[in-house]
Formats: sequence, structure tokens, C-alpha cells
Amino acid sequence: MLTTVAGFDRIGDENAFAVLARANQLAAAGRDIINLGIGQPDFKTPPNIVEAAIKALRDGHHGYTPAAGIEPLREAVAADLLRRFGTTVSPANVLITPGGKVTMFAAILMFGEPGAEVLYPDPGFPIYRSMIEFTGATAVPVPIREQNGFAFSADETLSLITPKTRLLIINSPANPTGGVTPKSEIDRLVAGLADFPHVAVLSDEIYDQMVYDGATHASLLAYPEIADRLILLNGWSKTYAMTGWRLGYSVWPTPIFEKARKLAVNSWSCVNAPAQYGALEALTGPQDAVAHMVGEFDRRRRRIVDLLNQVPGISCALPKGAFYAYASVSALGRPAKVLASELLEQAGIAVIGGPDFGTLGEGYMRFSYANSIDNIEAAIARIGEYVGKFAK
Repeated sequence: MLTTVAGFDRIGDENAFAVLARANQLAAAGRDIINLGIGQPDFKTPPNIVEAAIKALRDGHHGYTPAAGIEPLREAVAADLLRRFGTTVSPANVLITPGGKVTMFAAILMFGEPGAEVLYPDPGFPIYRSMIEFTGATAVPVPIREQNGFAFSADETLSLITPKTRLLIINSPANPTGGVTPKSEIDRLVAGLADFPHVAVLSDEIYDQMVYDGATHASLLAYPEIADRLILLNGWSKTYAMTGWRLGYSVWPTPIFEKARKLAVNSWSCVNAPAQYGALEALTGPQDAVAHMVGEFDRRRRRIVDLLNQVPGISCALPKGAFYAYASVSALGRPAKVLASELLEQAGIAVIGGPDFGTLGEGYMRFSYANSIDNIEAAIARIGEYVGKFAK
């Protein structure tokens, strides 16, 4: 009988992919399924990016690249961060990765071990907790509450730090809530971190260009006082509709960059070459497609929240970022995951139950509005009809 290392019994999952698989299975069987579950733009990758990758193949870029990524792309990442945030980042600190999750994996693996504590947002992206527990570290949830606009509280976060804390993970704009933490709260957090120089920070900013209603994204790169312990996670998947390209980047402090690069050498070697040339075009080419997508997400955001709030038993705050509506369904009297399963199997609507994002997710469901207005309207109509049977 085969046995595996005990740590693998602690590794979790991302239920959004399980829901996607089941939705696809039902659709293949002839069911009419509307997917508001998966966090994936429904737009195609802009043509100029596609053509740049094709040209790279035709030009013979078929081999290995440096583990940290091709130099022009690392320079383009640094130039883009300077343009958007006014922050100077050396290309030598940029690591190109096969997706955003890889940065989480590397950072949590680097700081997580038995006896250590890692703070993470709850509700939050499920891979945070999964990877923390895989390393044997203690996963300490940082509560993300609706009454706080789904932003983290700096004071509460700081109060959870102990001598055992090795890493703090923050995410704004946030998955699954769509919350955007205001700069004033981030200022307060950074000021408080001065008392805890032993704590590294992983800032997941993958949705940084998806903010609405005049909200602004405050990147932690703008705080030089934590530059020596900040790891930035970002990439192309959401902003440029490139989820299947598996492209991300990270910025690492100089003292630990080489450790991250060696991890790349020992695991993925390098990101495939033509995809990197596509990513280069994404950053240096026209940005019209990004503005169009964000504008369309904004329109859908308003529509889905308006419709959800018309369904008896459901209430939904207007999210300030990302492309998720995080709605309260507690008044419906059903466990959120049970209700999500019922909606898929009986109403043909794929959504994700809040508990898939953490213990504080009970009573909520995540709706991705990365789908057309027509599909959103049809989906919420079906949901209203289904929950009308038992809404209080």
C-alpha cells in the first residue's frame, strides 16, 4: 500500500474548480447552465497580445528562458509599476511566474513551518489557508467583515500578531468579497508593523486595476518602510483576460529574491517563452481593452447587485473592486454550501458558497459577474424563483 508524506493530508482545494467541473458536466448532458461561479473574465485575450505570442513562436522563441523571466518583461513590469504607482522597483527583484498562485506557494513555503503562524484573510482566497496548513504552520484568520465594508481592520490585524507570526497575507481588492481597503487603513497597518519587524508581508494585488466608484488601489509598494519585507503578487490573468496563459509576476525583497529564484529553478524552471512575449505586449501595448473590460464589469456590478437586492432573503452590498458580488443569504435559512449546490443542480446556476472561502463565509455566497448582462439577468431571475419557495 502506498503512503504519502503526512503534510499532503493537510492540503486543501479550491471548490470553484469543482463547481466549474460539475457545471460543465451538467451542460454536456444538455442542461442549460449559467456560470456565476468561476473567477474568470468572459472576454477573450486582446488580439495584439495573442499576435505577439504567435510572432514569438514564429521568431523561434522555443527554448528555455532565465528562471526569473526574460529581461525585457521584467523591465516592463518595473516600468508599469512606476507608471501606475510612482514606485521604483528594480527589474532584478521581479520574478515572472506561471500564474499568481505560484507566488503564494513560494512565499508561504518560505515562511511557514511547524511552530510558525501565518495570518490570512477570512473570508479569503482558499489557497492561502490550504498552503499554510500544508507547511505545518498555524493558519490565523484575519476577520473580513461586511460592516467594515469588507476591508480589513488594521488594529484588529495588528492585534493578532505574536512572536510566532512569520507572514501576514493581505488582499485588496479582495476575492471573494470585492472589498477595497482604503489607504487610511493601510497607512495605519504599515505604521503598526514597525513594532513587528519579524513579520513579512505578502500583498496579493491581482485585482489592482478593477476598482470602482472613485475608489483607488493603494499598493503596498508605495511604503518604503516595509520594502525590505514585502512580497508583491500580481499578474495578467484578470486584468488582461489571460487566465489560461498562466502568467504572474512577483516582486521580492533583495535579501530573499535569490531564494525565490532557486525555488523557480527547482520547480517550474521558467515560464514558457511565447507567453512571456505576449505578457510584454500586454504591458507595453494599448490599454484600451483593459478600460473596456473594467467599464463593462462596472456596468454588470451595478446590475447584479440591484437584482440580488430584489430577491427576498438576499442582500448584497455594492462591491468596490474585483468582479465578485458577495451576498448575504442567511435570511434564507439554508447553509450556504447546501444552497449553492441546490442552485446548480436544480436551477442550473453555478455560484460558490461562502464557507469555501473561510469559516466566516457562512451565510454568504459569491457571485462572479464576469458574465454577460443577459446571463446575469436570467440567472438572478432563476435564483429568485427557486428561493421564493422558502424565503422568509
